[in-house]
Amino acid sequence: MADSNKPHFYLPTVHDSTSGWGPATNVIPEQFRDIPYAPYSKADKLGRVAEWTNPDGQKQDNREATTGRQGRAGFNRYNRDQYQAYGASFASAFAYFHNEDESSFSVVDNRTAGTKKQAMKSVAGNVRAGRPQTNKGQRPAGRYQQQGRRRYGYNAYEKPQRVRNASINIGADWKVLDEIEFNRLSKLSFNIPEAKDLDSYGFVNVYNKQYDRVNTKNEKMLTQIDRIKYDTTTSEDPVIQQYILDNKATVFATDAVLSLLMCATRTVYPWDIVVKKRADGKVILDKRAGGVFDFVTVNENSYDPPAENDKDQLNSWSALCNEATYINQNFSRQVLQKDTIKFEHPNPFASPDTESELASCGYRYRAYNLSNATSSSDEEVPEDERINLIVRTEVDAAVKTANGTNYVTIRALNEFDPNAQGAGGALPWKKNLDAARGAVVATEMRNNAAKLARWAVQAILAGAEQLKLGYVARYNSKENTRHVILGTQAYKPRDFATQMNLSLANGWGIVKAVVDMCLQLPEGTYVMMKDPNRPYLRVYAIPSEDDLKDDYDEDDEEGEDDAEGSKQA
Repeated sequence: MADSNKPHFYLPTVHDSTSGWGPATNVIPEQFRDIPYAPYSKADKLGRVAEWTNPDGQKQDNREATTGRQGRAGFNRYNRDQYQAYGASFASAFAYFHNEDESSFSVVDNRTAGTKKQAMKSVAGNVRAGRPQTNKGQRPAGRYQQQGRRRYGYNAYEKPQRVRNASINIGADWKVLDEIEFNRLSKLSFNIPEAKDLDSYGFVNVYNKQYDRVNTKNEKMLTQIDRIKYDTTTSEDPVIQQYILDNKATVFATDAVLSLLMCATRTVYPWDIVVKKRADGKVILDKRAGGVFDFVTVNENSYDPPAENDKDQLNSWSALCNEATYINQNFSRQVLQKDTIKFEHPNPFASPDTESELASCGYRYRAYNLSNATSSSDEEVPEDERINLIVRTEVDAAVKTANGTNYVTIRALNEFDPNAQGAGGALPWKKNLDAARGAVVATEMRNNAAKLARWAVQAILAGAEQLKLGYVARYNSKENTRHVILGTQAYKPRDFATQMNLSLANGWGIVKAVVDMCLQLPEGTYVMMKDPNRPYLRVYAIPSEDDLKDDYDEDDEEGEDDAEGSKQA
């Protein structure tokens, strides 16, 4: 009797299916035999039981109407259940779609009667006063929609797609020789070569330290100062021409061209560089007259950059570039004293008639060894493998210290309108620059990553001990003719590059790869350009330099005087 009361465990009957995987057909219960089999998948998920965040069924339609997306691109959190598949082969017999009207759902209002009454009074008062209505927790439309334009977020799928034109007119007879993705360029690396000073020309003025005390409560008006500064291209530089005759190096460039190559992967706007391969094997990296080197960009890396289609607009891309160029030219001249420090030789581009009107600028010609050998000594490298690069660099001012004289590179960041398209979420400088300068600098590093990286590289190439940045804003955000200096800040160029996560080894790796490629080209003229709409670098072979001259005439027919003014302003 005791044994009969004990619990018993009976092994279940195991039906062996000899035909393959799945249940045996002869043991399927009668009520399940007509239902198709759906295999289990690890990706199977249960849909939501109730959608509390979408009580109004029209939200999805409004969202699709706003974005204009269809198909897979229109996938969002309101319609994702419609794309849910159950089972590895998506057997529709087990798929569930909720197609009923959800307008009957409502959220219970748990506010007290007094709170409701007070809210009704507030709404009624706003209606009588003509003020717009906003619910608690709902931001006013003005923060996301300004002047009829939608403010875009940081999500990649919401980033507006711009269609830009190339920086140079590509001829029908131009031949594409190579195409390099920025992703490949970002993986290059080369040992940072040491600079060797060759000669120095020109003079620099001493920096006025009184501008270090300028702040938002003690601002200074930006004044226009007429001076002449020469920015001659590489092949027309008389000093470099003599270096070529003396066989001093293999490759020649300026700091503007070299810094653009080193920071190429950060650029968004199109640009181009002219490559000249001589019969003697030497390579000259030139800038093109009227090209990107004559202007300063604004918020190039912003998630919603300035508009480009309306050239007459106050905050358009072209207007902001001209404004930033004007600010940089005049700021670098206004913050200087009359005291001068002369270099070894006089300005190589000036004539006796213009010596008294020259702007402060010191030209330092420096050599870099790009040979594959680890040693920097030319004697240890075979003559046929030596690759020397000579760069013309520039410094803008000098600072006298107890240990001697330090050279300074001076640049200016500019604010146009924090509420305009392309502002990139910048804080108003007049209210935040003194109290939250770190946030202002971080925003500028994000919106102007390419420009600031180039400035840091130019200062490093020139051997400048300081990079002096000025903060210049419009006196009135609705006009671009008057500006005020709100402050200055000094950085060590290498520390600034590290703060921006800028790899100098990667920059020199890009230069090394470009130089090796150019040395293998036959004699001729080439154009290296950044694709206007994709992160690609292309190299074109052009029949003759006359094609470039014709392009100058077409591009600069209206603004020839502006280009000349940028050169000598």
